[in-house]
Amino acid sequence: MYIRQPIVAVLGHVDHGKTTLLDFIRGSCVAAREAGAITQHIGATEVPIDAIKKLCGKLLHGKKFKVPGLLFIDTPGHFAFTTLRARGGALADLAVLVIDINEGIMPQTEESIEILKKYRTPFVVAANKIDAITGWKKVDGIISQRLNAQIEATRAEFDEKFYKLVEKLYEKGFSAERYDRIRDFIRNVAIVPISAKTGEGIPELLMVLIGLAQKFLEKELMTEEKEAEGTVLEVKEEKGLGTTVDAIIYNGIIREGDKIVLGGKNKPIVTTIRALLKPKPLDEIRDPSDKFMKVKEAHAACGIKIAAPNLEETFAGAPLKVVKNLEEDIKKINKEMSINIETQDEGIILKADAVGSLEAIAFILKERGIPIRKAEVGDISKRDIVEAQTNSNPLNRVVIGFNVKILPEVEDKQDVEILTDKIIYHLLDKLDEWLEKKKKEIEEEQRKKITHPGMIKFLPNYTFRVSKPAIIGVRVIAGEIRPGQKLIRDDGKPVGKIKSIQKEKKSLSKAIQGMEVAVAIDGATVGRQIKPGQIMLVDISQSEIQKLLDMELTPDERDVLEKLIKIKRGVHE
Repeated sequence: MYIRQPIVAVLGHVDHGKTTLLDFIRGSCVAAREAGAITQHIGATEVPIDAIKKLCGKLLHGKKFKVPGLLFIDTPGHFAFTTLRARGGALADLAVLVIDINEGIMPQTEESIEILKKYRTPFVVAANKIDAITGWKKVDGIISQRLNAQIEATRAEFDEKFYKLVEKLYEKGFSAERYDRIRDFIRNVAIVPISAKTGEGIPELLMVLIGLAQKFLEKELMTEEKEAEGTVLEVKEEKGLGTTVDAIIYNGIIREGDKIVLGGKNKPIVTTIRALLKPKPLDEIRDPSDKFMKVKEAHAACGIKIAAPNLEETFAGAPLKVVKNLEEDIKKINKEMSINIETQDEGIILKADAVGSLEAIAFILKERGIPIRKAEVGDISKRDIVEAQTNSNPLNRVVIGFNVKILPEVEDKQDVEILTDKIIYHLLDKLDEWLEKKKKEIEEEQRKKITHPGMIKFLPNYTFRVSKPAIIGVRVIAGEIRPGQKLIRDDGKPVGKIKSIQKEKKSLSKAIQGMEVAVAIDGATVGRQIKPGQIMLVDISQSEIQKLLDMELTPDERDVLEKLIKIKRGVHE
């Protein structure tokens, strides 16, 4: 048994500095190379404990660690979380949530928080871009010393932005505070103010991460010298090697010549490793075509490129295992690939590139109260369209696809909306927009079927024709009017039926509150049933009044409806 380094994922909103942070850590580690520094893995950057100690300097002076270092997943953003799972949980042991202190929590940050909650992953907030605070001076030392060296106005601006962030995190269910003020790291989320650009605060961030791993994750990080387990990061074509997979190994040892079983699109794939490849160290890549070196074996935790036959059918996020007992291992892979998503008879169709992505999106949809009928890995097919079409609720006739293609067989959408995107929060934004638009369309259709409340005033001096039909100018005081509706006076006496509505010689299908229009009324005579200044209401049947009472109406429409009910009561009494 030995302790492996924790896998650290870096999440956050686009442009908040995830890549800059990783680049700074990588660059500093290359510079600190003589301290046993950096190994560049496939999809991961390993920062050994010696390099961390050198970067942290006095912060870790005299401290001893069992944890051998940190392994950062290089795929910044949600991909690392949503696609990569280990035994149905998150692949990452720890996460860094990068938030621009000046912009605060943005849509993608919210989504990252949802995903961290789902997988219950401990995380640290890197409050980035402190260098952009007005008047900020770069000073050595820890955050308290650096703040004391700033002018009062800069300190005040920092405090305002910092505590706004604390407040927003509290709204999301987390108690957060500056790392140097926290006593209980289990109950509080540590915030480390940093600048990924200048490097300020990065030693403190590494110190907090290594400290948390050492204190709370030792048991989880124990790994045996046994058959490796991992997760596919990417499937790639490599010149001279054919189809390869980049994978993260989170447990055990993988060797050249090992038989492995991986999750496949239709069924598990069994193959034998031809070659294991690692990139050359960063400062040794002279020729991009010669960027890999062969290795005989690799130990968890690490990233590795695997060359083997028949890898075409595997996909990002698929589990991978070195075979010990083929039958049992295939069962295990099938179990890991089983999708744990609650589906219903009526709901939207969800497609994604990997099991983890499916589960992460399904989790967010559930939080929003959106039902799912089917959730599957793979491209959008004709079958998905047919299934979506059978939903009785038109709001569920939608197929959403994350990082997938629409197959050519999908020619006729059959009144089904297809939404795709490569960024989760963009995809969910598209879904929200479509649902909003669709709801309005449905409401409009229902409004046409049900007579809605409406009240008009006969404008004095606007009689265009006295009768057969009477044509008069009116103002819509509240609600709406449409052709075909019957009108009554405010004393309950019938007026006639709206034959047509016109404005500037154009016929209208309706007129709404505030509009002044000409209406033709069959059965009415000016001077007899109606007079200038007269208030008239749309006549609504008792059964429709009942339906309207259960519908969402504007305050004005509700007032008119109540007035109509009183008028009708008065007439019957």
